[in-house]
Amino acid sequence: MSHASVPLFIPHLACKNDCVFCNQKRIAGTISAPSDPYGFFSAALKDIPHRFNEVDLAFFGGSFTGLDAKDMIFYLDAARRIKNENPAVTGIRLSTRPDYINTEILDILKSYGVTTIELGAQSMSDEVLKLSNRGHTSKDTEKATELIKKYGFELVLQFMPGLPGDTEETSIQTAEKIAALKPDAVRIYPCVVIKDTELESAYYDGDFNPLSVEQAVELCAKMVYIFEKSKIKIIRLGLHSSDLVKTQSVVAGPFHPAFGELVSQRIFYLNAEKMFSNNPPTSNSIIYVAPGCISKMVGRKRINIINLNKKFGVMFCVKEKPYLKQYELERGPQ
Repeated sequence: MSHASVPLFIPHLACKNDCVFCNQKRIAGTISAPSDPYGFFSAALKDIPHRFNEVDLAFFGGSFTGLDAKDMIFYLDAARRIKNENPAVTGIRLSTRPDYINTEILDILKSYGVTTIELGAQSMSDEVLKLSNRGHTSKDTEKATELIKKYGFELVLQFMPGLPGDTEETSIQTAEKIAALKPDAVRIYPCVVIKDTELESAYYDGDFNPLSVEQAVELCAKMVYIFEKSKIKIIRLGLHSSDLVKTQSVVAGPFHPAFGELVSQRIFYLNAEKMFSNNPPTSNSIIYVAPGCISKMVGRKRINIINLNKKFGVMFCVKEKPYLKQYELERGPQ
């Protein structure tokens, strides 16, 4: 079933905190929120292809639940009206901070038909959160998660490996703790340095070294195993590219327009390497993958196959088997 979101961005409209990594105006590609949300969503829906079975109306950026109640209701009312008038619209989602969640807010969201809450946890290390000037703790994330699930909302947790003070160990611990909270899905955004942020100044002063693309790919590949094992869906790996590229906002760090694809390719390589290391091939071999996964196993510019050829001294080709699932592999003689 195909799904699309129609995002309305409210950059810094509600967020009273200045995180060291954040410049919502550059990330969202917009300076202010639309003053007519009903008109905005109506116009946007006309451009949504009919091939989508489900469409969400989404409020992103700026910590939506930090708005004054009357302003929040103004936006929610427009979304609810659009949803009631359009059968294709099946949900309303929003993003916010853990410390901007309480029962009063959740009562409002429930009454206006919100279906999904995306919570920016960013890290489960209190030291990393402090160095990033997040203004909340890991306990706030745990409490907000419990409340959101109690109310029956779909929950998505977002986090950012590679923040100030982060290490591979603390990043993996964050992934494990988030998996233990059992969200419906996660978004993983490796920290990049954005223009006009405190982190940009720290980077140029030599006080912050972001992950490289290669380091972030390797780290996220390990995290994917954690969420796959817990049967938690990953709905995004890496920042969306369009507005960041258009505004030339990335100063440094692991930004790549196909970051998620790079992580998938790396996982396929590591799985194949492990499979053949346990019983090295003595002749040319076939790697069987799930339908639609050949390009991921082969890798960008055939890098996975080239590296496997070098490591094991035989040639490999890749074919599909219909019963295999994502990341599952089988071997066979060529």
